[in-house]
Amino acid sequence: MASESRLYTFSPETQEKLRKFRLGTSRAKDPQAVVYQIDKHSLEIAQADDETYNNIQELADDLPDHSPRFILLSYPLTLPSGRLSVPYVMLYYLPVTCNAELRMLYAGAKELMRNTAEVGKVIEITEAEDLETIEDKLGGAA
Repeated sequence: MASESRLYTFSPETQEKLRKFRLGTSRAKDPQAVVYQIDKHSLEIAQADDETYNNIQELADDLPDHSPRFILLSYPLTLPSGRLSVPYVMLYYLPVTCNAELRMLYAGAKELMRNTAEVGKVIEITEAEDLETIEDKLGGAA
Protein backbone atom coordinates (compact mmCIF):
# COMPACT_ATOMS: atom_id res chain seq x y z
CA MET A 1 0.00 0.00 0.00
CA ALA A 2 2.95 2.32 0.50
CA SER A 3 3.39 3.09 -3.19
CA GLU A 4 -0.32 3.87 -3.70
CA SER A 5 -0.37 6.21 -0.73
CA ARG A 6 2.44 8.26 -2.25
CA LEU A 7 0.79 8.42 -5.67
CA TYR A 8 -2.86 9.12 -4.74
CA THR A 9 -3.98 11.67 -2.16
CA PHE A 10 -6.99 12.43 0.01
CA SER A 11 -7.53 15.95 1.32
CA PRO A 12 -8.18 16.24 5.08
CA GLU A 13 -11.76 17.29 4.19
CA THR A 14 -12.26 14.13 2.12
CA GLN A 15 -10.89 11.96 4.92
CA GLU A 16 -13.30 13.59 7.36
CA LYS A 17 -16.23 13.08 4.93
CA LEU A 18 -15.29 9.40 4.60
CA ARG A 19 -15.23 8.97 8.38
CA LYS A 20 -18.54 10.81 8.91
CA PHE A 21 -20.27 8.83 6.17
CA ARG A 22 -19.04 5.51 7.58
CA LEU A 23 -20.11 6.37 11.12
CA GLY A 24 -23.35 8.09 10.12
CA THR A 25 -24.75 5.30 7.98
CA SER A 26 -24.42 2.36 10.35
CA ARG A 27 -27.97 2.79 11.65
CA ALA A 28 -29.56 4.09 8.45
CA LYS A 29 -33.03 2.88 7.49
CA ASP A 30 -32.56 3.62 3.76
CA PRO A 31 -29.71 2.87 1.37
CA GLN A 32 -27.12 5.64 1.26
CA ALA A 33 -24.38 6.04 -1.32
CA VAL A 34 -21.70 8.58 -2.21
CA VAL A 35 -19.63 8.60 -5.39
CA TYR A 36 -15.89 9.23 -5.48
CA GLN A 37 -13.65 9.91 -8.45
CA ILE A 38 -9.95 10.49 -9.12
CA ASP A 39 -8.72 13.77 -10.56
CA LYS A 40 -6.49 12.68 -13.48
CA HIS A 41 -4.07 15.58 -13.04
CA SER A 42 -3.61 15.91 -9.27
CA LEU A 43 -4.43 12.20 -8.55
CA GLU A 44 -6.58 13.33 -5.65
CA ILE A 45 -9.47 11.07 -4.71
CA ALA A 46 -12.51 13.18 -3.83
CA GLN A 47 -16.30 13.03 -3.72
CA ALA A 48 -17.69 13.49 -7.24
CA ASP A 49 -20.46 15.79 -6.02
CA ASP A 50 -22.00 16.70 -2.69
CA GLU A 51 -24.94 14.39 -3.21
CA THR A 52 -25.75 11.46 -0.95
CA TYR A 53 -27.98 9.08 -2.87
CA ASN A 54 -30.90 7.41 -1.09
CA ASN A 55 -32.32 5.87 -4.25
CA ILE A 56 -30.33 3.21 -6.07
CA GLN A 57 -32.07 3.97 -9.39
CA GLU A 58 -31.08 7.65 -9.20
CA LEU A 59 -27.51 6.57 -8.52
CA ALA A 60 -27.56 4.24 -11.53
CA ASP A 61 -28.93 7.02 -13.74
CA ASP A 62 -26.20 9.45 -12.65
CA LEU A 63 -23.21 7.13 -13.22
CA PRO A 64 -21.12 8.02 -16.28
CA ASP A 65 -21.12 5.55 -19.19
CA HIS A 66 -17.38 5.62 -19.90
CA SER A 67 -15.63 6.53 -16.65
CA PRO A 68 -14.93 4.43 -13.52
CA ARG A 69 -16.05 5.48 -10.05
CA PHE A 70 -15.76 4.31 -6.45
CA ILE A 71 -19.17 4.17 -4.76
CA LEU A 72 -19.46 3.83 -1.00
CA LEU A 73 -22.73 2.13 -0.17
CA SER A 74 -24.51 1.51 3.10
CA TYR A 75 -27.42 -0.79 2.32
CA PRO A 76 -29.85 -1.91 5.07
CA LEU A 77 -31.28 -5.34 4.36
CA THR A 78 -32.94 -8.25 6.09
CA LEU A 79 -30.87 -11.41 6.16
CA PRO A 80 -32.49 -14.83 5.51
CA SER A 81 -32.41 -15.36 9.30
CA GLY A 82 -34.66 -12.30 9.69
CA ARG A 83 -31.95 -10.18 11.28
CA LEU A 84 -31.39 -6.62 10.06
CA SER A 85 -27.93 -5.94 8.65
CA VAL A 86 -26.39 -2.74 7.25
CA PRO A 87 -23.36 -3.76 5.17
CA TYR A 88 -20.92 -0.99 4.31
CA VAL A 89 -19.28 -1.80 0.99
CA MET A 90 -17.41 -0.16 -1.85
CA LEU A 91 -18.71 -0.67 -5.36
CA TYR A 92 -15.90 -0.52 -7.88
CA TYR A 93 -17.71 0.71 -11.01
CA LEU A 94 -15.56 -0.07 -14.04
CA PRO A 95 -17.53 0.17 -17.31
CA VAL A 96 -16.28 -2.06 -20.13
CA THR A 97 -16.22 1.00 -22.42
CA CYS A 98 -13.71 3.05 -20.39
CA ASN A 99 -10.22 3.56 -21.77
CA ALA A 100 -7.09 1.75 -20.56
CA GLU A 101 -5.61 4.85 -18.91
CA LEU A 102 -8.64 5.26 -16.63
CA ARG A 103 -8.75 1.51 -15.92
CA MET A 104 -5.14 1.62 -14.70
CA LEU A 105 -5.70 4.83 -12.72
CA TYR A 106 -8.61 3.36 -10.76
CA ALA A 107 -7.10 -0.13 -10.44
CA GLY A 108 -4.05 1.39 -8.78
CA ALA A 109 -6.17 3.26 -6.22
CA LYS A 110 -8.69 0.50 -5.46
CA GLU A 111 -6.98 -0.95 -2.36
CA LEU A 112 -6.04 2.48 -1.00
CA MET A 113 -9.67 3.63 -1.34
CA ARG A 114 -10.86 0.40 0.28
CA ASN A 115 -8.53 0.82 3.26
CA THR A 116 -9.08 4.57 3.68
CA ALA A 117 -12.87 4.21 3.55
CA GLU A 118 -12.70 1.17 5.88
CA VAL A 119 -15.28 -0.81 3.92
CA GLY A 120 -15.98 -4.45 4.66
CA LYS A 121 -16.16 -5.66 1.08
CA VAL A 122 -15.48 -4.53 -2.49
CA ILE A 123 -17.99 -5.47 -5.19
CA GLU A 124 -17.01 -4.93 -8.81
CA ILE A 125 -19.72 -3.84 -11.23
CA THR A 126 -19.36 -3.14 -14.95
CA GLU A 127 -22.63 -1.39 -15.72
CA ALA A 128 -25.14 0.75 -13.87
CA GLU A 129 -27.80 -1.94 -14.31
CA ASP A 130 -25.76 -4.17 -11.95
CA LEU A 131 -27.06 -1.95 -9.12
CA GLU A 132 -30.52 -3.48 -9.59
CA THR A 133 -29.24 -6.80 -8.22
CA ILE A 134 -27.04 -5.36 -5.48
CA GLU A 135 -29.20 -6.79 -2.68
CA ASP A 136 -28.54 -10.30 -4.03
CA LYS A 137 -24.78 -9.64 -3.99
CA LEU A 138 -25.03 -8.41 -0.40
CA GLY A 139 -26.91 -11.54 0.70
CA GLY A 140 -30.34 -10.12 1.54
CA ALA A 141 -33.54 -12.15 1.82
CA ALA A 142 -35.63 -12.27 -1.35
